[in-house]
Amino acid sequence: MQGKTDQATLADRLAIQEQIYNYCRSVDRLDVPLGHGVFHEDSHADFPTYKGSGRGWIDAVCVAHLDYLHHSHQVTNILIDIDGDHAGSEAYVTANLRQQDGERLINRMFSARYIDTWSKRDGHWAIDRRDCVVDFSEVRDVTALGNDERSARDGSDPSYGVLKEVA
Repeated sequence: MQGKTDQATLADRLAIQEQIYNYCRSVDRLDVPLGHGVFHEDSHADFPTYKGSGRGWIDAVCVAHLDYLHHSHQVTNILIDIDGDHAGSEAYVTANLRQQDGERLINRMFSARYIDTWSKRDGHWAIDRRDCVVDFSEVRDVTALGNDERSARDGSDPSYGVLKEVA
C-alpha cells in the first residue's frame, strides 16, 4: 500500500512542477490559454505591480510583455509540500526582459520567488494563490550578441511543433 501512496505523491509533485514550468512558458510565448490553465478560475495573484485574479495576471502580463523585445523566465529550487489535494510550493525564478529605450538596449533582471498554494480539483492541479516576492532586481545597458530568428513569442515558435498544447 505504501508504494501506491509514494507513486501518487510523486505524480502529484511532477504535475505541480510541470504547471510551474507551464507558467514560465505561457508568459515567454505569450500563450494566454496555457497560463490560464495554471491558475484556478477563483485564484488570487499578488505581484509587486498587480493584485487580483491569477488569470487576470496572465492577461495583464502577456500584454505588458509586448513592450519587450525578448523575455525569458527560468525556475529553479522548486520545493513542494503535498497534503492530499492541497499543496504549497516555493520556486526561485530569474526573469530577464530585453527592451529598447531610445538608443539604449536595456536588460531588466529580477530574482524572485513564487510562493504558491495549490489545490487539485477534478484531477487538475492549479494555483489557488501566488505571491511573487522579488528578492532583488537590476536594470543595465547591454550590447546584443545576436538573436535566433526562429525564436517567437507565439505559436510559430519551434517548440509548438514538438510539444502538445496543454489544456
